[in-house]
Amino acid sequence: MSLELDDRQQGFLDGKRGKAHQLAMQLVVKAATIMAAPRLIPISFAHIDACFFTGQPHVDFIRFMLERKATLAVPTWTNNSVASIDDSSLRPLHSDPEMVAGAHELMRGYAALGCKPTWTCAPYQLAGGPKLGDHIAVAESNAVAFYNSAIGARSNKYGAYLDVACAITGLVPFAGLHTDEGRKASIHFSCDAIPDAWKRQDIFFHLLGHHIGRVAGRRIPVISAVPKETTADNLKALCAAGAAAGGIELLHVVGVTPEAPALDAISDAHETIAITRENIEAAHRDLSTAKDGPLDCVALGTPHFSITEFSELVRLLAGRKVKTTTLISTSRGVREMLVAKGWAKILGDAGITIPVDICTYYSPKIQGLKGRIMTNAAKWAYYAPGMLGVEVCFGSLQECVESAVRGETWRDPDLWRA
Repeated sequence: MSLELDDRQQGFLDGKRGKAHQLAMQLVVKAATIMAAPRLIPISFAHIDACFFTGQPHVDFIRFMLERKATLAVPTWTNNSVASIDDSSLRPLHSDPEMVAGAHELMRGYAALGCKPTWTCAPYQLAGGPKLGDHIAVAESNAVAFYNSAIGARSNKYGAYLDVACAITGLVPFAGLHTDEGRKASIHFSCDAIPDAWKRQDIFFHLLGHHIGRVAGRRIPVISAVPKETTADNLKALCAAGAAAGGIELLHVVGVTPEAPALDAISDAHETIAITRENIEAAHRDLSTAKDGPLDCVALGTPHFSITEFSELVRLLAGRKVKTTTLISTSRGVREMLVAKGWAKILGDAGITIPVDICTYYSPKIQGLKGRIMTNAAKWAYYAPGMLGVEVCFGSLQECVESAVRGETWRDPDLWRA
């Protein structure tokens, strides 16, 4: 199938808008050719990951674009960075000079390009993002899955450089998850056998996502028998865990996500898998590499903590102070809400640190991360042992808060009683 370009698109490819736009169009056209897309389609929004430093080519790329006067065609937001300019003590320059300096240059560079400096892996928590049916270009794994699944916007996973190219041209290949047929589920997971009381627990969605990701891989799953009251935070956990463990870019939850009012509306699945108690228990074991005991740290906020999660945290904390280092990553936008509500002071007085702009499971380690660490985030538990050489105790948010207060792992005796 040959790719059709209109005169404007061909002009980009021919270099009529300059070298930066030509390179961007070359990247988009190459992707379209690989994906056998018949044409390119316009997008309304981008969330880029090329701003996350993983080596000198990232710096070279943004320098090339800025020096050749690149401009963005659509509103473009930034994923989190490796290092925070505001909270530089958490990952100081001396911990990895090349990485930290490179991260700071990337942050300045993408701001200069015209990106909105959101520096968050959970952009869907901020106002002004895409809506149902919008075609967009997103790179970060959990954001791709959440926008596709919970919002019903449409994006393939556009990796570093291609994501920026899409934002500069305002175009993506019409293929994959941008098409109706590309969004059909091919594997069905039923939660009928799981007690309703379990489905009301925040930890359940992390464990469910981890299990489904392992089984589905890159296939699109549809999940049934999940409560209609499932929250955005639950879907965030489900999407992040599924994307980490299996590469899921879109999942449907019957009666919850916008494209799945009923099972037959979105499914071409010929295989139904029943979720069992044993599946959930096995996922918990997978994510728990350490025995319970005294803790060196509690790490929350992967993906970044939402304002509703902070609300629950304040309630569970109930005015107490933590005995162990406690880090809760979030975005600048959500931190501003915390300040406005007075919660930032409450949490600071309790001994909790709230980093912005970064993720805490990435190397080099930020200050305070060592030894036995507790988290409620499946994505953090999946990546951190390999990235940081730490051991993980996995638990619910309530278990994490109580453990932080006590300084050692606490388990809720009522959590799985049903």
